[in-house]
Amino acid sequence: MVKVYTSSVINAPAGRVWAHIRDFNGLPKWVPVVESSRIEAGLPADKVGCIRNFTLREGGTIREQLLALSDYEYSCSYSILESPMGVTDYVATIKLTPVTDGGHTFAEWTAEFECEPERERELVETVGNGVFQAAFDNLKRQLSSLR
Repeated sequence: MVKVYTSSVINAPAGRVWAHIRDFNGLPKWVPVVESSRIEAGLPADKVGCIRNFTLREGGTIREQLLALSDYEYSCSYSILESPMGVTDYVATIKLTPVTDGGHTFAEWTAEFECEPERERELVETVGNGVFQAAFDNLKRQLSSLR
């Protein structure tokens, strides 16, 4: 099982960060690699079990299912159903923790998945830095302008 862990401190309160990312269909607003997204079957974007279908800026489509969403814990988990990345059993979680000293947020994004052994290093880099860290960096830019 391959594990990816990315964390960051965002200079905004956890409630504000959560309001920005809790929309399961909102990836194009804060994840730079995502071009467009839609929720299948007309379900609400915060309904556990809903499926988002999104297109990447460089091409390719990914389908993910919302597994859990907690406004209390500022967290959500999802799985990949279909992807061109060559991963299976992919489950990821985003969790925000308030940093009370200064009103910041500690953000964590984790993923576990299976893949061909020769692709592990490449996928850890792509997911960890190319997606997760790039999204956190984008959130920092977006939310710092709101402070």
